[in-house]
Amino acid sequence: MRFYKATAFLFPNHYENRIILICSGAALIPLAACVAVQAASGQWDFTLLAIVLAATVTGTILAAAAIRALLAPLADAAALLQAVQAGETAGEIPEGGNDLVGRLLRGVATAANESAARIKRLTDAAERDPLTGIGNRRGFTDSAREVLLGQHTAVLALIAVDHFALIQEQFGEAAADKVLKAIGRRLESQLRRTDLTARWEGEKFAVLLPDTLLDEARLIMERLRASMALDQSLGEQGWPVTFSCGLAPIRNYAQFDEACSRAGAALGDASNGGRNRIHAAAN
Repeated sequence: MRFYKATAFLFPNHYENRIILICSGAALIPLAACVAVQAASGQWDFTLLAIVLAATVTGTILAAAAIRALLAPLADAAALLQAVQAGETAGEIPEGGNDLVGRLLRGVATAANESAARIKRLTDAAERDPLTGIGNRRGFTDSAREVLLGQHTAVLALIAVDHFALIQEQFGEAAADKVLKAIGRRLESQLRRTDLTARWEGEKFAVLLPDTLLDEARLIMERLRASMALDQSLGEQGWPVTFSCGLAPIRNYAQFDEACSRAGAALGDASNGGRNRIHAAAN
């Protein structure tokens, strides 16, 4: 480490050039010795000097190329570590032997894998609702941003469990949580694989139906509403669990906040209109 610091003034930003310079200096020792001997004896053999000079230059060039090639894995490892530190996904990590470079590459691979797993766990925790196991509002918003890149024909649905406060009061928090979990599972199992679902807040859920017209979205949500209303297992002691839903069309992410407001207003109309029904936002 002392020698490394002592030579830091030589190419401070290019470690490989520092090694090449030092090795090149060492390669010049035979040439310098040959010149010194001939100078001391006063007998100059220019043919020999030319041969030694050519051999020295050739050896230096070959050594420099070999050193750069040998140090390439270190440069790759440094780039991968920077990617890991920046939270990016590390690319393919080359395998090394049992030497210093191999151990370094294995260390980088371990760090990259652990970092990726940790980031995934943190992302899942940040974007999933701990009660229902489906996405939360943040995760839903992030996913909607990706889905709605460009122009699309999509529909945003906001769902609210009817009389949820009465369910809590009548049967308790544990029963109310059980209802929310069941609805979360139902949303993920009965909707299409391309649809996004999330617990929006409290007893409310959000669904984004990509590449879907408003009338088609209404039919999809009506089937879901009817199946849940007929499923006695969702409630407690025969209490029927129903939901109200508001729909709003959306074409791109720039309209997301507006669509949320319009779907929320439509949901309010559905709740005020008797609940257990689907309302679409007015055009």
